[in-house]
Amino acid sequence: MKGKTTICVYCASSGNIDQGYKDDAYTLGRLIAAQGWELVNGAGNEGLMAAASDGALSVQGTVTGVIPTFMVQAGWCHHGLTEIVQTQHMHERKQLMAEMSDACIALPGGCGTLEELMEVITWKTLGIYSKPIVILNTNGYYQPLLDMLQKAMDERFMNEKCRDAWTVASTPEQAVKQLTEQLEKQTNSH
Repeated sequence: MKGKTTICVYCASSGNIDQGYKDDAYTLGRLIAAQGWELVNGAGNEGLMAAASDGALSVQGTVTGVIPTFMVQAGWCHHGLTEIVQTQHMHERKQLMAEMSDACIALPGGCGTLEELMEVITWKTLGIYSKPIVILNTNGYYQPLLDMLQKAMDERFMNEKCRDAWTVASTPEQAVKQLTEQLEKQTNSH
């Protein structure tokens, strides 16, 4: 692969969640950095965002946070990151994170994370986003969404080919393995 591979990590900024989710996020960040990849996320200073960043930074990884100015002003920014890019609004933030990265991983999260994940899946099914998407299904968190997507395919609201837009991993190690394989396949096809 040419240049530095950059992985976008979508995830919760809520700090009031089970430690197991934070542990997986920290491990994922560490594994991303250990691959020599850069991590891009929403620059949050709590929850899975902070845990993933801290994991990457713990092994001297590079973390770029992309965050709207209003969130920095509200005190929600992780100031220990390698680089912080401020945006005017959320739409710019999401677009920039997608553009900056070579692939994305979605960890558990709330409405923001679900919206980011659904947007890149939609873009991929429309052919305007060709990068790998991995859903890290820690503790089966995403099972209801995966069931809903299957129902949409079963009832022909989505084409069965849409299932090829993402892969699902149960552990951070599995997520990194899937990404490695998908990025190598993508590189070899060019």
